[in-house]
Amino acid sequence: MLSVIIPAYNEDEMIKKTSETISGILDGENIDFELLFINDGSSDNTWKAITEVAARNKRVKGVCFSRNFGKESAVFAGIAEATGDCCVVLDCDLQHPPEKIVEMYRLWEQGYEIVEGVKTSRGKESAMHSFAAKSFYNIMSDAVGFDMSRASDYKLLDRKAMNVLLNMNEKNAFFRALSSWIGFKSTEVTYDVREREAGESKWSTRSLIKYAINNITSFTSAPLHLITISGWIVAILGLGFSVEALYRHFFIGNDQPGFTTVIILICFTAAMIMIGQGIIGIYISKIYDEVKGRPRYIIDKTTYEK
Repeated sequence: MLSVIIPAYNEDEMIKKTSETISGILDGENIDFELLFINDGSSDNTWKAITEVAARNKRVKGVCFSRNFGKESAVFAGIAEATGDCCVVLDCDLQHPPEKIVEMYRLWEQGYEIVEGVKTSRGKESAMHSFAAKSFYNIMSDAVGFDMSRASDYKLLDRKAMNVLLNMNEKNAFFRALSSWIGFKSTEVTYDVREREAGESKWSTRSLIKYAINNITSFTSAPLHLITISGWIVAILGLGFSVEALYRHFFIGNDQPGFTTVIILICFTAAMIMIGQGIIGIYISKIYDEVKGRPRYIIDKTTYEK
């Protein structure tokens, strides 16, 4: 059986449409399935819409969080609650074309254990958003050692891969990278990102920045190495200025009148120190979160018996 995991946050306009669209496609292909909607603490009528759809279609299940825990937590909750032999994760807004689920499932039947949905285009987005996304994925690609520039959460996982992810105890998990990092027999399916059929994107610039910082620091220690590199840059600059100052003092007898230069160097060095401390602080906070041992999410209720 195939479990289709659909995180939903303030998507009351899309629940019925998404359920009917995916159900129609999978029924037409005679694929045994379940639809698992994860309500991530929505403030609209998303949960009501999920319960109504689940009441009409027994293959639709709903999980409701006690509050908003974020998309990563919703994905892992779906994997934990799924009962299928494999699962597909996709967005509720249907920007991930649902007909590709069939192609992924057929590849799984051929023996592939992970089928990655790879973007051929990112859809309509601003130049700033495109630049930020490219920068983020370049950092992640360097960290994990493989190209993530077209990666997405849209993918199929075999039960073997699902169990491996569930056994990872880290609280701040980056699903998009971890599902690729674990290995197994993999292949790709390409798709074009579609426009939303209803509602608005829940990703603001602030939330995207927070998402990027959280996932970079959760998955890689690369920013910590940047502190060391910055330190060497400052040390080399300082050594250069020191050599110049000593040369002018002993051999020319004319010290550099450099009040402005000194101020600039002090400000630059102080800024580098503060930024370095900030990066270290983020990693310490991550350690603190892990040590506390709090759960990734809290389930308030479901539409089915547990």
